[in-house]
Amino acid sequence: MSKTIYKSLAIISVFGLGLFVPSAHAQEMPMEQASDKKKMDSGKAKPMKMPPMQGGSAPADARDPHANSGGYEYRHMAGFEDTDMMTVSKVIADQFEYRNAQGTDVLRWDMQGWRGTDYNKIWVKFEGEDELSSNAGEMEVQALYSRVVTAFWDFQVGARYDAAYGTNSPGDRAFAVIGFQGLAPYWFEMEPAVFVSDKGDISARLVATYDIVFTQRLILQSRFESNIAASEVREYGIGKGINDVQLGLRLRYEMRRKFAPYVGVDWSRKLGDTANFTRAEGGDVDSLSLVTGIRFWF
Repeated sequence: MSKTIYKSLAIISVFGLGLFVPSAHAQEMPMEQASDKKKMDSGKAKPMKMPPMQGGSAPADARDPHANSGGYEYRHMAGFEDTDMMTVSKVIADQFEYRNAQGTDVLRWDMQGWRGTDYNKIWVKFEGEDELSSNAGEMEVQALYSRVVTAFWDFQVGARYDAAYGTNSPGDRAFAVIGFQGLAPYWFEMEPAVFVSDKGDISARLVATYDIVFTQRLILQSRFESNIAASEVREYGIGKGINDVQLGLRLRYEMRRKFAPYVGVDWSRKLGDTANFTRAEGGDVDSLSLVTGIRFWF
């Protein structure tokens, strides 16, 4: 009887202890956490400082960021190389061609070259034509300072010099030049410019080209050019207003990117008083030419 009572008391004690211990442990955990927090507060612990995600000053013992740059300087534009400050140069002959216009053999050229960075360049333009049968012709050279003003446009300012030779040559002329050159929407290459001669005569010119790409090598270039004068210059056969319109199509095959032979057609017509001056001298006011030539650059 007594053994039975002792067993019953032992089972009850174990069961009661099992219910009590988890409750006591649950109460102890928050007390320990509160005690740790109290210790931290009493020790005045400072929160950890996280380094900034971007920017900030480099440590005093940091390596030189330009040590392996090859001379290029970092301009504080994160993620970009300084290739826009490299000096580059290029010469391109957009036209170097033979023309046959109404029995007249003409050698025609239109070239440009520049040297500088993406922002500042010295730009030279050289064009002209020579009548092979009469040993007469004319040429024009421009020396310009070019400064980028937007992603696709350069502002250009400088000087232009015209020279003519042969029988009844009107003589040379000099001009101040101000203009732009760049890429218009829909991939039109544009060259608008204003000229002021050494005698104060004002004129303007617009040149526009557009390439139609048939294949990676076969390309058709269309070209438009027009000249306008604000005043009449009779000795040079220039009338006031729109002087002329020139249209051309040239189909080239790029055997190499730097070398492309082409064939095409070129048409020009003088307008207004300029046409009247040409007729008075016995000249033709319009001309249609078949052309063949090469386009190259280096």
